[in-house]
Amino acid sequence: MSGGDRGFAGVGREEAVSRARELVPALRERAKRGEDERGMLPEIQADLHRSGLFRIVQPRRWGGMELDFVSLVDVPAELARGCASTAWNVGNYAIHQFLVALYDERTQDEVWGENPDVLIAAGIAYPQGQARRVDGGFVIGGHWNFSSGVDTAEWNQLAVTVRDGDRVTGHRMCMVHRGEFEIVDDWFVLGMCATGSKSVRAKDLFVPEHRALDMTTCRGAGDAPGSRSNPNPLYRIPYAALGSHCLVGAAIGNARAALELTCEHVKSRSTNYTGARMRDFQTVQQRVGASGARIEAAELLVRNDCIVAQEYATAGKVMDLEEKLRAKRNLAYAVTLCTEAVDLLHTVAGAIGIYDGYPIQRLFRDAHALAGHFSFAFDAHGSSWGLVAMGGEFASPTL
Repeated sequence: MSGGDRGFAGVGREEAVSRARELVPALRERAKRGEDERGMLPEIQADLHRSGLFRIVQPRRWGGMELDFVSLVDVPAELARGCASTAWNVGNYAIHQFLVALYDERTQDEVWGENPDVLIAAGIAYPQGQARRVDGGFVIGGHWNFSSGVDTAEWNQLAVTVRDGDRVTGHRMCMVHRGEFEIVDDWFVLGMCATGSKSVRAKDLFVPEHRALDMTTCRGAGDAPGSRSNPNPLYRIPYAALGSHCLVGAAIGNARAALELTCEHVKSRSTNYTGARMRDFQTVQQRVGASGARIEAAELLVRNDCIVAQEYATAGKVMDLEEKLRAKRNLAYAVTLCTEAVDLLHTVAGAIGIYDGYPIQRLFRDAHALAGHFSFAFDAHGSSWGLVAMGGEFASPTL
């Protein structure tokens, strides 16, 4: 069963970004309360549902916008000017909609048939879940941390390593309904508090074959089960190579907010000791300038990755390993640039930067918290690309 052309199928990327921009003032106003409650506030979720921004890459036949992949950077980047946690969750929920489109049609109907607005969380670390094949599917178990937005998600995509004894035989992303997994309330953290990225666990859970997506079919060749019903080249973009680009907008927008708020602060402030205007200090000018350059460079880098990947998919070509690793390298480097930008801006504050009420104190913590995601570890992803560029061998079954 299809969702038809209802919902947000006629919304384009510029309109989606405009809708995100309109939410920024409310997100800034509510960010502190979301942080205190360690999750997405109901009114924020309601605003996002009304705007359709959870559904930017959901297929149009299910009422989604089915925008180009670059929207996964652009929309969260705009939202993060108001709240990085909200942007992070929107990016996550959106890429999980993208992944549902790659599942068997039966799974799409089970997830979207009754409610195409449904939210989907994930536990993406394959080693944290184990599976064994049985008749008709798999029995899985594990403990997955960092399942962002799980409190309001009806489904969860849980990554598992499939084993036959000691031998690894596959990697699957298992679609599990809310009643089949347990949420562990362990999200007490330094930053990105409002993502509600709690852990989940499951034990001896049967998952039917059609809800256990073989991730080797999601590498860009168009051979995923859902490719027949969702032929848009968008869904040929390799998930393991670019799936985490949905998160970088949180870093970009958060850094942009830090720049905006710092400039506003400096415009109105003189130093307490000399009465000199802060904007006249060359060091302040240089830090603001260097931060702006870093933010723009980061955005250009990752947007280009998305555009190139879309061009490959449209041409029916598959990115080679070095190209896929380049995208992962660029993603990590872009977040490094954004973190450096926020750090430079935080130094402008001087002593008042330690106060909770300082405009970018939360943004500083959020920048460092989100930078801890493995997808943003430049040591890992920069070296992987470097190894292959120099003729070395790198193996990843899902890449």
